[in-house]
Amino acid sequence: MPSFSDLGLPQPIVNILDGQGITEPFPIQQAAIPAVIDGRDVLGRGPTGSGKTFTFGLPMLALLAGKPSRPGHPRGLILAPTRELAAQIRQRLDEPAAAVNLRVIEVVGGVNINNHIRSLAAPVDVLVATPGRAQDLVDQGKLSFDAVEITALDEADQMADMGFLPQVRKLLDATPATGQRLLFSATLDGDVDKLVRRYLDDPVTHSTAPAAAAVDSMEHYQLLVGDREARNAIVPLIAARDGKTVMFMRTKHGVDRQVKKLRRVGINAQGLHGDKGQGARTRAIEGFADGSLPVLVATDIAARGIDITDVSLVVHIDPPAEHKAYLHRAGRTARAGTSGTVVTLVMDEQRKDVDQLLRKAGVEAKKIKVTADSVELAKITGAREPNGEPLPPPGQTTAPSTSRHRRGRQQRNAHTQKNRNGNGGRRRKRSSRRNEP
Repeated sequence: MPSFSDLGLPQPIVNILDGQGITEPFPIQQAAIPAVIDGRDVLGRGPTGSGKTFTFGLPMLALLAGKPSRPGHPRGLILAPTRELAAQIRQRLDEPAAAVNLRVIEVVGGVNINNHIRSLAAPVDVLVATPGRAQDLVDQGKLSFDAVEITALDEADQMADMGFLPQVRKLLDATPATGQRLLFSATLDGDVDKLVRRYLDDPVTHSTAPAAAAVDSMEHYQLLVGDREARNAIVPLIAARDGKTVMFMRTKHGVDRQVKKLRRVGINAQGLHGDKGQGARTRAIEGFADGSLPVLVATDIAARGIDITDVSLVVHIDPPAEHKAYLHRAGRTARAGTSGTVVTLVMDEQRKDVDQLLRKAGVEAKKIKVTADSVELAKITGAREPNGEPLPPPGQTTAPSTSRHRRGRQQRNAHTQKNRNGNGGRRRKRSSRRNEP
């Protein structure tokens, strides 16, 4: 087994990895890192959790070390589809970069753009960015890609799914045509293939196991729950288990409603979806990563690229809409060679659709009928009764008392009655002004 130093990485970076307990490269790292250091364009295919961040990030740092950068003119560019993934990449590369005197910053949506403008006022070696915010800064003249020597696209298939490719192409067109380019993706079909053909020059292709094969290290179950009421009774029991659990729902509203239900029975859960502010999203990810938050309820925004260790159970409360989403959701567990369990809660009317979905995903899932008090449910998921002590909403320190709830409701009712009795016209007028373009 080759070491990281055998792959051509500078010793200061290898020392940082040793200090983090990272001594053996993953297969895609063994294959791709030397090619990147040799200056080749690289096309990497592999599921999240296969070590892609270090695969493109570490050789990028090796190539850029020892040369100066200018404010607002990064020499390395990493594009990622989501804020969380961009933050995670920057965090992973911070220490190795500092070891070779390089500065890595992230620019993402949902953060005051003036913070980014201030960060770009000092020399930046590697910029990690979401496409929209990068374009905003370019448009304002605060950021230029004219000095970019090496560009990496991470999770290119997700960028395609999210409709970011027009922005990505515009940003790539702003980098020198002679620059080195690295593209990493779980799949390489459709729009991603067009991107490869347009921007990569004679790329070396390295693949780990395709996404469908990654499911082999997981146990998959269809838990046949009957109707919606029975399903809803089972969810808090599963959420009360020991260990880190990710629960997926299709809609933002569904996530928020589920989090309220779980916290009402004493389960420390938080939600993650696109309408959450960046602060709330960061707190949720950090709490889940350090174990202080055991349950994350999310839409598919969390299904790709979020690399959190020790997630032992993934629960599809709502089955996903298509098979790729199943694989990416499931990939939150069994990461980096560990094992995990994936369960889909299947109501009677969903059975046919879920069967088709799993066939397309190449997954064999055991079908087991469960109820809230069945031994099988506890055995598979670790389900147990929650403690029942209500928790305050995320970000609040105390739960509102029942009497306070009642007073608030009475005040709202009185206010509503007052409007009906005399202020209705004025209220409607304010409302109509508010809806003007």
